[in-house]
Amino acid sequence: MGKKTNNPNKTQLAYEHLRTQILEGTYKSGQRIIIDQIAKELGSSPIPVREAIRQLESEGLIQYKQYSGAVVTSINESEYIETLTVIGILEGYATALSSLYLTDSDYENLINLNKEMDEALQDFELELFGDLNRIFHTTIFEKCGNPILIEKIKETQHRLDRVRSTVFTIVPQRAVQSIQEHTDIIQVLREKAPFEKIEAIVREHKMNTITAFRKRKASIQDNKAL
Repeated sequence: MGKKTNNPNKTQLAYEHLRTQILEGTYKSGQRIIIDQIAKELGSSPIPVREAIRQLESEGLIQYKQYSGAVVTSINESEYIETLTVIGILEGYATALSSLYLTDSDYENLINLNKEMDEALQDFELELFGDLNRIFHTTIFEKCGNPILIEKIKETQHRLDRVRSTVFTIVPQRAVQSIQEHTDIIQVLREKAPFEKIEAIVREHKMNTITAFRKRKASIQDNKAL
């Protein structure tokens, strides 16, 4: 038998390294990923780096371009809006399913998370606010009982990771509205509201972020025109 290698561990290391560099903006949109250079930095062969790139490609963070090879994907405003729309549809359905399985302990956790979001907002810690927002929704949809649906939501979320942390910075007033809407979501879940009502309120919650984003963009364009 051949000797076992640590290739899976090296692939994970390469994946985490590349993903962190992309999300933190070290690797910019459109930047070429040089496999041999990354392998040298990590002290590995090119094989784990290629495997990590394939995984990041499936998540939408890297794409292959003719003549350029692997490059960091550019996420434009249209793609952001389209992706968030898909998340709204998937997460609305998952949240409605989760209403069948959430416990009193889960509700208390959600209430506390929303309070922490309010505190983060008061302290102008908008990046923390964004992280707590992700945890809030993940806490709900992970209880839906459908592993494939959970996987698809997380996979789609990966496409937003590079811009998600800045959304509430770009649209700060949206953060205040989001806290109140979370309270409404908790209420309809605890009331065991009809499936369609829960699904609709969560979908609207996501659409409101898109509306705020578009208004902010229009406002900036109007100011430039003056």
